[in-house]
Amino acid sequence: MSALFPTYKRKQIQLQKGNGTYVYDQNNKKYLDFTSGIAVTSLGHCHPEVVAALHKQSDCIWHTSNLFEIQQQELLAETLVKHTHLDLAFFCNSGAEANEAAIKLTKKFTKKNKIITFNDSFHGRTFGSMSATGQQKIKEGYGPLVSTFLHLPWNDIDQLKKQADNDTAAIMMEVIQGEGGIKIANLDFYKQVQEICEKNDILLIIDEVQTGIGRTGRRYAYEHFGLDPDIVTLAKGLGNGFPIGAMIGKRKLAEAFGPGSHGTTFGGNPLASAVSQSVLNIIFNDEFLNEVARKGKNFKEQLENQLIKLPSVYEVRGEGLLIGIECEEASVLIANLEEKGLLTVPAGKHVIRLLPPLNVTDEELTSALNTILAVFNNKYEKVT
Repeated sequence: MSALFPTYKRKQIQLQKGNGTYVYDQNNKKYLDFTSGIAVTSLGHCHPEVVAALHKQSDCIWHTSNLFEIQQQELLAETLVKHTHLDLAFFCNSGAEANEAAIKLTKKFTKKNKIITFNDSFHGRTFGSMSATGQQKIKEGYGPLVSTFLHLPWNDIDQLKKQADNDTAAIMMEVIQGEGGIKIANLDFYKQVQEICEKNDILLIIDEVQTGIGRTGRRYAYEHFGLDPDIVTLAKGLGNGFPIGAMIGKRKLAEAFGPGSHGTTFGGNPLASAVSQSVLNIIFNDEFLNEVARKGKNFKEQLENQLIKLPSVYEVRGEGLLIGIECEEASVLIANLEEKGLLTVPAGKHVIRLLPPLNVTDEELTSALNTILAVFNNKYEKVT
């Protein structure tokens, strides 16, 4: 009997080693890993430059606490905000912590309480971030949550116009809902969200925990939609598997986050910051990002062209290398893909989520495509 709390429904697979896009289980079975640890190992497994950065820093100093200046943290913050209109960073350990920081900063800065989020969103599992999340299944059994969140239908600008007012502290959203099913709103929705925020003096918080750090072919996914967020939250791909999260925001917010207002023991320590810097040195390169966009566009188009012919396949959607296949029996197909050596992850009951490393090769994408088509064609007869 396991000594672990049964909080996860685990597969009977132990992934014991990995190299690039491939992982190997306890029986040395080889898989193409299109989960990337749920959008985390964006440079694949055991990337030599990331490993070298970890080794180099581990021979110097691991941890000092944030009572001291940390040069690696300063450099990482500068890299994150360099190509944005944002100015300052706060480092923590996870996406949930980054969103907690954003919620706290918003309330302290605005002196308002109401924060609008959206149905099917996912922002984390702490009490604050769980309260912000627009999925009831995440909240069941925990009693009263933080009551100042208002959840509205995604992509419904009329409802948002009715509810957003001068008493609203912030609108908080994923520009592409990840756990909610890889859902993208209409371009006009994003434009009007920005206008509503500016008209009513409302902060705009963008949760980029899953979509940020190059996943969609841009440094941050909000860049696709012409948005001007006040706060952006990050984690997952930021450390390529080393735990780190970040909140970046505009300089005007600094007055609300002075000494003693918020903190973290481990966040942004020298080891985490050095590893993350090595990740950004590779991903935050225009040529690399253009390749992510190219590969994602081609892969999505090939999936669309082939799968949309099949019954019970409803849509292929996404941006860059964040792609969802909406279908009738996602769990069955995910199991069949796994059996054929391709690891994927669900996004709700009806969406198969494809999250390969950003440096996946064209040959690996073709291999994955062939596996997907074989599994789907075996499951569904083609429509003639």
